[in-house]
Amino acid sequence: MSAEAITLLELNRRVGAALNLTPGLNNVWVTAETSDLRTSGSHCYLELIQKDDSGSPLARCRAVIWASVYGRLSAKFTAATGSRLRSDMKIMALVNVSYHPVYGLSLVINDINPDYTIGDLARRRLEIIARLKAEGVYDLNRDLALPDVPWRVAIVSARGAAGYGDFMRQLHNNTMRLRFSTTLFEAVMQGERTAPSIIAALDRIMDRIEDFDCVVVIRGGGAVADLASFDNYDLASNVAQFPLPVICGIGHDRDETVLDYVAHTRVKTPTAAAELLVGVVAEAYRRVLNAGNEILAAVRSAVADQRQQLAYCQGLLPTLAANVVERNRLAVGRHASELLASSVRNIAARAAARLASLGELLDAISPQATLRRGYSITRSAGRAVTDSTALRPGDVIVTTFAKGPERESTVADA
Repeated sequence: MSAEAITLLELNRRVGAALNLTPGLNNVWVTAETSDLRTSGSHCYLELIQKDDSGSPLARCRAVIWASVYGRLSAKFTAATGSRLRSDMKIMALVNVSYHPVYGLSLVINDINPDYTIGDLARRRLEIIARLKAEGVYDLNRDLALPDVPWRVAIVSARGAAGYGDFMRQLHNNTMRLRFSTTLFEAVMQGERTAPSIIAALDRIMDRIEDFDCVVVIRGGGAVADLASFDNYDLASNVAQFPLPVICGIGHDRDETVLDYVAHTRVKTPTAAAELLVGVVAEAYRRVLNAGNEILAAVRSAVADQRQQLAYCQGLLPTLAANVVERNRLAVGRHASELLASSVRNIAARAAARLASLGELLDAISPQATLRRGYSITRSAGRAVTDSTALRPGDVIVTTFAKGPERESTVADA
C-alpha cells in the first residue's frame, strides 16, 4: 500500500505554519553579528552570524528589515550609537521567525537595542587601546615634539571635501600672513575603505618623510555613523608609530575614536587644525620678534653707556692731556738735567784727561825735560843758540844747566 504524498510546497507551508504557531519563535531578542548588509528598495537585507572564539561560524540565518521599519530603526540606531547599521557589528535584535516556501527560513527584524551595540563598540575600542598599550606603541606619536615652526604640512584628506577647503583657507589666509607649504595625499575619508586608504596615504608620506614637519588628518562634518571607520586597529597602529606628529581633525565634537587617542593632537574640526598650526608658528614668530627687540634694546643700552663714557672721557681729555704734558715736561727736564750734568762730567773728564796728556807731552818736550836728559841750553840775547856761526866775538852767552845756576860767558876771538 503506497503512502500518501504531498507536494514540497505543501510541506513548506506546513513548516511555516508550525513555526508561526510554535511558542518562543516570535518577538524573540537574539544577539548576533551582522554580515553582508545591503539595502534594496528601502528594505535592508543582511545575514546574522554567531561565531566561536576563533571566529568560525556556529550558526547563521538570513534576516530582513522591511522598509516600513527600517527608516525609523536606522535613524534611532545611528542617533544612539553614532554609527550606521553595517556589517561586522554585534547587535541585539527583536525578531520573528519567517518561513517562505521558496526562500526558506529567515528572520524579520522589528527592533534593535542600540545599548548592546554601544557596549560592544566601546568594548572593541578598549580592546584596541589595550592591544596598542601592550605592544608599547600607544604613546609613541603623542610623545613626539611638535617642531617650533611646523610650516611644511602633509595633509591626508579627500581633495573635494569641504573640510579640506576650510583647512586650506584658514591656513593660507591667516591674518599674520605666515607662509606654509602644504601637500595633499588623497584618501577616502568615509566608509569601509577609510582605514586602508589613510594607511596608504601615510605610506606615501613616509617615502618623503624629510620633506615635512607634521601630518594633518582632516575630515569635515558629516554623519556620525562614519566615525566607526576610525576605530580601526591597523589605522591606529600606523598613526601611533608614525615618525611625524599627527594632528587629527575629523570633524566631530561629541565622540572620540581610537585615532583621537593615539594621534599627537586632536582638534574638533579641520579649521581648528589650521588654527593650531597658525598659532604655533605665530608664537615662534613672536618669540623671534621678542628676542630681536631684546637684542636691539641691549645694543641701544650698550651704545648709550659707551656714548656717556665717551663724553665723560672727552671732558677729561684736556685736563688729562695737560697733566700728561706737564708730567712729561718735568720728566724731560729732570732727564735733561741729568743728561746735561752727565755730559758736563763726561766732557770735563775727557778735557782733564786731554789736558793731562798734553801736559805730559809738553813736559816731555819742555827745555827742563831736555836739560834732565843731560843737555844744556845756551842763549844769547835771550834766544837759544842753535847755530854757533851766529855768534860774534864778544857776545855774551848764558848757559842753563839741569841743576845749578846759569853761567855767563863771553865769546872769545876766533
